[in-house]
Amino acid sequence: MNPQNHSSARGGTQPLSGVKVVDLSRLVSGNMLTHVLADLGATVIKVEPPRKGDELRAWQREGMSTYWLAYSRNKDSVELNLRTGDDMARLTGLLADADILVENFRPGTLERMGLGKDRLNALNPKLVVVRISGWGQTGQFASKGGFGSLIEAMSGFAAMNGFADLPPVLPPFAMADSVAGIYGAALALAALHGQRGNANASVQEIDLSLFEPLFSILGPQAAEFQLTGKSTPRSGSRSPTHAPRNVYKTRDEKWVALSAGMEGTLARLFEGIGYPQGLQDPRFSSHEARLKNIDALDALIQGHITQLTLPEALEFFAVRDITAGPVCDIADLLEHPYIAESQLLVDQVAPDGRTVSVHAAPYRINGQRPPIRRGAPALGQDNTAWFGAAKPSADTGSAAAAQPT
Repeated sequence: MNPQNHSSARGGTQPLSGVKVVDLSRLVSGNMLTHVLADLGATVIKVEPPRKGDELRAWQREGMSTYWLAYSRNKDSVELNLRTGDDMARLTGLLADADILVENFRPGTLERMGLGKDRLNALNPKLVVVRISGWGQTGQFASKGGFGSLIEAMSGFAAMNGFADLPPVLPPFAMADSVAGIYGAALALAALHGQRGNANASVQEIDLSLFEPLFSILGPQAAEFQLTGKSTPRSGSRSPTHAPRNVYKTRDEKWVALSAGMEGTLARLFEGIGYPQGLQDPRFSSHEARLKNIDALDALIQGHITQLTLPEALEFFAVRDITAGPVCDIADLLEHPYIAESQLLVDQVAPDGRTVSVHAAPYRINGQRPPIRRGAPALGQDNTAWFGAAKPSADTGSAAAAQPT
């Protein structure tokens, strides 16, 4: 079977149908990047080490690789032993007509494998290479490990997350990796667009750290520190820019989230809680005053909400067109009408035959979500289709290629 026909046909008429991506990455950042591209129709070939595969497969619940299931659909899996010359030759064969290469090894590893820019340029000058690392490819930090938790701590995120009288809080998911992966998908496509029709194309390398994308979405921290001399404090669910914005407990021990920073919304809220003069109260008459007197403002709002059950509170907000809603966990969401109506969850069969729900593509194109063309692949499922070989080459200890680290 012709490998390109085998795999690109599954992309159908999706926007990236015919785009070939070779993914050497591990864990979340690269998998998120190629997850975005695969959902859009690209042929994504996951190159995995023999027997154990991508470490993402080890993130399991009840014996199921749930992260692999969610982020590796629409991809092919091939096992290659990059310690052997034969499998390195198979890899370079994939790269010879690929559009995008994704890797997240420590800087210098690709060069030690014999796949530095000069070699790739000779092999395929139109290739786009996305290089993800903790701190970037150059500089004094390049050789340091850069897992997401370290980045989330050092970027400023943890310092501003949580409550002032409690320790800083790291996110309960792979935030830094996910943000970098989404940035990386956009950057890869931008570079690919630049390569198209360029008769003098040369390999385009994208140096993407985990640190910089996360730092970029945290807001104007540097500017605000320079202006005020103060770091953004931990303030729980409150906002440093407007008030009220918080979560409030209802009479039935549930929680609602409220954001009423616009004065029209706040006027309706004050009217509803029986304090129509609220915007004339000097404590609450401006953004600056409300932030300064946030404890009093939150106490006023909480005093009303605590009298209501969650359904009553939601009705109270709805009839007044106030931006508020319930704090939901996944159990709530699985029964929420928005999820059912939007068809955001779809059933997917795992390689072991069990069926679970995963998120669909989180957007629509011309009213339609991109389809899940195939579930997440078993390890090495597509070796025969791409190479005519069911198993990777045996490790003979050859020095023909360095093993990535």
